[in-house]
Amino acid sequence: MEKRPVPTHVGIIMDGNGRWAKAHGVPRVMGHNAGMQAMKKIVIATSNMGIKYLTVYAFSTENWKRSTEEVSGIFNLIVKYVNSELEELDENNVHINIFGEYDMLPKASVDAIDRMVGRLADNDGLVFNIALNYGGRDEILKSVKALAAECVKEGREPSTLTEEDISEHLYSGSARFDVPDPDLIIRTSGEERMSNFLTWQAAYSELMFTDTLWPDFTPEEYAEMIEAYASRDRRFGGRKEADK
Repeated sequence: MEKRPVPTHVGIIMDGNGRWAKAHGVPRVMGHNAGMQAMKKIVIATSNMGIKYLTVYAFSTENWKRSTEEVSGIFNLIVKYVNSELEELDENNVHINIFGEYDMLPKASVDAIDRMVGRLADNDGLVFNIALNYGGRDEILKSVKALAAECVKEGREPSTLTEEDISEHLYSGSARFDVPDPDLIIRTSGEERMSNFLTWQAAYSELMFTDTLWPDFTPEEYAEMIEAYASRDRRFGGRKEADK
């Protein structure tokens, strides 16, 4: 049987933790905890399917607007995740990048993240990117500001700047393992919008949406979506020869 192609890079907007908690009559932080359990399974499934890069939207720059209790609960879960999963991530040769200004998080979370990133720095298996305190527009703005500073310092004409220059200054372009643009972006919970996730990189990504709330998203449903992706015809703005 012919092996069908899998995407090189999958991005996931993990949405629906709060609604899951409400449906189960538990505090919102319990929904985030359930979402963390789902994420663990999806990371393993991603590696098992031979997908090289996975980027998840864990905490956006807009999420600070949520209640202090919920935000604190999310940051505590970051520490819990590192403490419980670091050994297994290392055993599975996972490499981790953080997209976003995570140094603005509480010190305990920052210290845990630094410990995780440092421990897994030399691994070259699945590249797992976690977007924390991340916003796509903010990422583009930072890239442009860095390029503007370089132009002034090096006397470079702004008219010579290219898309590649911007890409190289994004989190994905400056990571140790250059992260390609996502082939597929999945969003759970029934919402059908990008919410400032990988705004530059997602220009030609395939998009898939599911009504399943993130804590209920299983490796089986994930595999079905990867299978569906394999049947899509990606044209990157062009046309098939038969259509010309």
